[in-house]
Amino acid sequence: MDKSITVACVQAAPVFMDLAGTIDKTIDLIREAARKGAELIAFPENWLPGYPWFLWLDSPAALTPLVYQYYQNSLVLGSEQAKRIASVARENNIWLLLGLSERDHGTLYMAQWLLSNTGETIGVRRKLKPTHVERTLFGESDGSSLKTFTTQLGVIGALCCWEHIQPLTRYVMYAQHEQIHIAAWPSFSLYRDATAALSPEVNVALSRSYAVEGQCFVIAPCAIVSEQMIEQLCTDETKRNLLKVGGGYARIFGPDGSELTTPLAENEEGLLLATLEPAAITYAKAIADPVGHYSRPDVTCLLFNPAANLPLATKTASFIALTDTKQIVLPGNEEVQTN
Repeated sequence: MDKSITVACVQAAPVFMDLAGTIDKTIDLIREAARKGAELIAFPENWLPGYPWFLWLDSPAALTPLVYQYYQNSLVLGSEQAKRIASVARENNIWLLLGLSERDHGTLYMAQWLLSNTGETIGVRRKLKPTHVERTLFGESDGSSLKTFTTQLGVIGALCCWEHIQPLTRYVMYAQHEQIHIAAWPSFSLYRDATAALSPEVNVALSRSYAVEGQCFVIAPCAIVSEQMIEQLCTDETKRNLLKVGGGYARIFGPDGSELTTPLAENEEGLLLATLEPAAITYAKAIADPVGHYSRPDVTCLLFNPAANLPLATKTASFIALTDTKQIVLPGNEEVQTN
């Protein structure tokens, strides 16, 4: 990251389980961000077609019709709908980090899609381990999704929601010298009266601590639960008590944990905009770099398997290398042989 950049962080409600409608809204937000001078815009977790709140409100059997609808409205990368989004990025000269339900043949993944300002796909990563009931709808990823992308804007990485309470996952990202991190959240509207763990206070703190631990900028887009979504999903008073309107807590943090923007109200749609100054990373790293001068890998280090888990592969040299468990990759990217 060698120059300052302006970024936009989305706080809005999707057109719930309406892929075409949410793509239209996505395009409007992209154009608004570009008009306001943003070079990068970041969207919430599963923005397309919206986070499946229904998973937390009823039994799997009762949810079958909604699951089918969700499949039908999940994005296939490479489709005409995906190409439309890419063309808008190119037309508006803006980078995108888009949260989506990715449909890959018969499986859905909680994905984050990075596109350049020319509309090129820089990378796609998937949530490593869906949380709790999310596992009834989404597949898992693998170590290939814990990666950063070196771009003209800087080293960009992303995680979804409670991936931010996984200390080892966080450290893998820090060790790749992330400079701009997108912490995508679905909304803090669920079970708020039941547990502090799902509260905005606790989870906003996770985004903030990520910035301090990694000495990186954190853009934390967050969706809103709309009244229309409540009407669609909450068919009785019990469900209305579990899922509330609002929940938008988008934030942008600097590498020292400072808040770089004034937050919106939790039920207010809009964009947070901030200018990221690379010198802020230098100042933070000079004091504490947990994957550099402030680390002790001779005492503690992390083992990381970056390989993709393939359901089908031919037994070629590349396949043998992929499945060679004798190689272990350390945070510093060194490879050591084990006996």
